[in-house]
Amino acid sequence: MKIAIIGAAGRAGRRLTDEALRRGHEVTGIVRDPSKLAARPGLTVAAGDVDRPEALAKALAGHDVVISAVMFTAADPANILKAVRASGVKRYLAVGGAGSLEVAPGALLVDTPEFPAPYLAEARGGKAYLDLLRGADDLDWTMLSPSAYFFEGERTGTFRLGGDQLLVDAEGKSAVSYEDFAVALIDEIETPRHVKGRFTVGY
Repeated sequence: MKIAIIGAAGRAGRRLTDEALRRGHEVTGIVRDPSKLAARPGLTVAAGDVDRPEALAKALAGHDVVISAVMFTAADPANILKAVRASGVKRYLAVGGAGSLEVAPGALLVDTPEFPAPYLAEARGGKAYLDLLRGADDLDWTMLSPSAYFFEGERTGTFRLGGDQLLVDAEGKSAVSYEDFAVALIDEIETPRHVKGRFTVGY
């Protein structure tokens, strides 16, 4: 498939690019500064700015799938969706956050007293974006939220999937590597199971 990745030079974006290329997909890495991402076999680097949706739409056009891997505090989600709609691409996936996951029925992780203050703005932005997507009936969207501890690690290929509840292991830890997150998201592209929905991944 032809996959466009917005924010391909970021921590999640780089792993998503690697995973998609590993599986033989054609990837267009869209970044504000093309010098931050080197072209390689299967990867085309294109300049794109989420604050300029008209120009971004042109870079997205002609792809089978668009992935957004940009931070919520760094972009207006409405602009991203405007660009995706204008591009004509219907399948859209977003890298979500853990803050909007439930830790108990109706109780979100971001609203817990122990949630780290430095990440509140990003987590609330992720929740707002999820709410926006849930009203996007014209797109075949999916959001994948990571576990609470999202770290640079290894690609094990062994993980669990969940719905709207935070995944924790037997020791009460909630974690997933960027590498395994990428596996789960590209799996969803190849075998869609959560169209018009959000899911999560963790160990």
